[in-house]
Amino acid sequence: MPDSAPRSATTSSYSITMRLHTVPDHGVVGRVATEISGHGGVVTAIDVAESSHDRLVVDVTCSSSDAEHFEQVRDAVDAIEGVKVHKVSDRTFLVHLGGKIEVSSKVPLRTRDDLSLAYTPGVGRVSAALARHPEDVPRLTVKGNSVAVVTDGSAVLGLGNIGPGAALPVMEGKAALFKRFADIDAWPICLDTQDVDEIVRTVELIAPGFGGINLEDIAAPRCFEVERRLRERLDIPVFHDDQHGTAIVVLAALLNALRCVGKKVEESRVVVSGAGAAGTAIVNLLQTSGIPDVVVYDRVGCLVPGLAGLSASQEELAQRTNPRGVTGDLRAGLAGADAFIGVSAPGVLPAEWITGMATDPIVFALANPDPEVDPVAAGEYATIVASGRSDYPNQINNVLAFPGVFRGLLDARATEITDEMLLRAAEAIAACVSDDELNPFFIIPSVFDSAVPKAVADAISGKAARG
Repeated sequence: MPDSAPRSATTSSYSITMRLHTVPDHGVVGRVATEISGHGGVVTAIDVAESSHDRLVVDVTCSSSDAEHFEQVRDAVDAIEGVKVHKVSDRTFLVHLGGKIEVSSKVPLRTRDDLSLAYTPGVGRVSAALARHPEDVPRLTVKGNSVAVVTDGSAVLGLGNIGPGAALPVMEGKAALFKRFADIDAWPICLDTQDVDEIVRTVELIAPGFGGINLEDIAAPRCFEVERRLRERLDIPVFHDDQHGTAIVVLAALLNALRCVGKKVEESRVVVSGAGAAGTAIVNLLQTSGIPDVVVYDRVGCLVPGLAGLSASQEELAQRTNPRGVTGDLRAGLAGADAFIGVSAPGVLPAEWITGMATDPIVFALANPDPEVDPVAAGEYATIVASGRSDYPNQINNVLAFPGVFRGLLDARATEITDEMLLRAAEAIAACVSDDELNPFFIIPSVFDSAVPKAVADAISGKAARG
């Protein structure tokens, strides 16, 4: 019997292809599709791979909501009379076989003449010239279009401290996004250390081959020190995407959300849940944008100076936020707030608490994979809801920021990145949504909007600091 229990939306990340051996009855295809649908799966393709007098071989591709659901769908199909599940392929794992990126030559290597130009003896002339004029290295090598994606594997997605090897697929994906959205050559650098000194020294040693450093999935508070020290020591820009990429896109979405509900930035009150890497960077950029009243909430409560249990970084945040001295739990912080921005933990915001916020409340629930409040439940009380998920409107996705940010930095031969650049990037993303397009369900452009990377790059490179 079909499973009538409600399920979350299916997703292509849990997409499977089942090879079925069935009786020679083409009506079985319809029965299979009906059974999958009855158990909450979504059939995306059915192909009869072989047909003979004694059996059919059928490939069925379908999406499920999670691993448990995928197993239930498989078992339901296997239970159909005359059907045997011969083999199951997980399409996500198939995509990752052999890795997702590669190196290819930009120049032909077909003849001896080609080799003499691209490699010895011709390359020796280029190297000799660069020894005399090191300022030409970005122009005559891959350095001018390359970024190192550096991680220690300590804070990977929502998986936590899983180590450098397990982090590699994520870093490969990041590199692929750099290429797809900004034509930047990025390389995964997964370090087998979580010692700040070792991370900093390793990046220093490899920096000559790169035009920029993208720090990724390094846990707080270690990430703050790593970024600070690298920015002091390197003559190329260092950008921790978990902090600054998130902050850029959050601010872009907030600017448009405030525009949508007719509120002014300089009169807004915002609560940020989460005082880690992303939360701290968001607060910094909110304040740079002119928002005067930001309250930060974490496990210990609303942050105020001297609160027991604060880390050094939280105490620093407390010193420059919460001008009204709000104390207590998240509900107390939300009272009268115009916007809630969550980068913390699942379920920390009961939906009914939104009623205590100001009129036309704005809720960004960005914890992944499970947000601070269910977006559907939040939508019953909030005027505008955004999340980090692709299956709801208003997805806050760093892909809107980091490709264009580094494109602009590399094009400008920048040596650093400033808060003013980050602010310009956020404003550029926000401006990609026109007044005619803007509504509560569309406050941020699509990641596939080709205008976004160029707009961000232009905003960054227009006044980028140069060496």
